[in-house]
Amino acid sequence: MEPRLVHLKKRKEFLRVAAAAKKFVTPSLVLQARARDEAEAGAPYPFRVGFTVSRKVGNAVIRNRVRRRLKAAAEQVLPEHAPGNNDYVIIGRRAALNRPYASLVDNLIKALDSFSAERSEKKSAPGAKQSKHSSTKIVP
Repeated sequence: MEPRLVHLKKRKEFLRVAAAAKKFVTPSLVLQARARDEAEAGAPYPFRVGFTVSRKVGNAVIRNRVRRRLKAAAEQVLPEHAPGNNDYVIIGRRAALNRPYASLVDNLIKALDSFSAERSEKKSAPGAKQSKHSSTKIVP
């Protein structure tokens, strides 16, 4: 049996990830990501993940169903696609309830790939700035 995911549990951990301002929106979920600093990087786990579904999505039964589907997708995708030394918060949206599971997994992979691509761009060009409207780098 595969090891279970390590979860974010405290409110301040969720807020720390939200403050990092790395957010990737897909039709069924929102992925917030935060690279851990050097003091936290020595932890025995490569990443941590938290799940949240707001009351706007529906009643408790619907929210729990969305959360369970997101957890199942995360357990399948994160060990292979998530860059290490990061914290993730997955926010469930109403569309996650009725979307096919394969589409849910695909949305999570796309969000993780976006985060990975953004991290690699920053590492490759520390002095370059990224324009909001184009994919070209602006060098000062």
